[in-house]
Amino acid sequence: MAPRMAEPILTCAGLTRDFGPFRAVDSVSLSIRAGTMTGLIGPNGAGKSTLFNVLTGALAPSAGRVTLAGRDVTGMAPHRLFEAGLGRTFQIPRPFARMSVLENVMLAPLAQIGERLAGPFFRRGAMQAQERTIREKALEVLDFVTLLPLADHPAGKISGGQMKLLELARVLMGDPKVILLDEPAAGVNPTLTGVLIEKIEALNAQGKTFVIIEHDMDFIMRHCDPVIALAEGRVVFEGSAAEAQSDPILLDAYLGAMTHG
Repeated sequence: MAPRMAEPILTCAGLTRDFGPFRAVDSVSLSIRAGTMTGLIGPNGAGKSTLFNVLTGALAPSAGRVTLAGRDVTGMAPHRLFEAGLGRTFQIPRPFARMSVLENVMLAPLAQIGERLAGPFFRRGAMQAQERTIREKALEVLDFVTLLPLADHPAGKISGGQMKLLELARVLMGDPKVILLDEPAAGVNPTLTGVLIEKIEALNAQGKTFVIIEHDMDFIMRHCDPVIALAEGRVVFEGSAAEAQSDPILLDAYLGAMTHG
């Protein structure tokens, strides 16, 4: 089935987020189809990151509804959404700097026996078996994102691009259905950007759905379809990359932002 004809996997209807009198996200309705790689673009201050934060539970919506794979997940906590299959990375990576790269990835799975108060005392065997399984999966994921040689390095000592790959690795430990990436290529050198794109496309080919905020228009136009644009908290365009490059409303949104920015 072609992605464009696939069923929606992540939708929002009338999604709104206010900060006092300021409306950062204004009645946004979107339908992200399974297996697509959707680009989310717009000038600075358009509401892209706020929309991500509402979709992923970091911020409660002021109004509207979010569904994931047909399930109403509006206002659900981030860890519950992660369990339900929605993962996200951040524009600025947030690793535990003093812990190793491997330890950072091993922390990602939820409902670990060792995290429960009684776990280490009454279920030691099960806890150790689970930890071995998590470690093996973490090593596989690190190998996939090309960070296996850095597994024992402190996460705070790796490069910015490697931190972006580490963020992706942590998300992959939850085996999400949908992955939201916030500016994955920002501040990443061209070589690591190439690696990151290669991994994203490989995951997309396996059926993972992506929504990507990115200011690099070349990245968006080469790799994303469809493209959705926000301006002043509203959707002002939705269509193909080719249509985006010549859409007068979209061009006006960017030029207007540049004029007033």
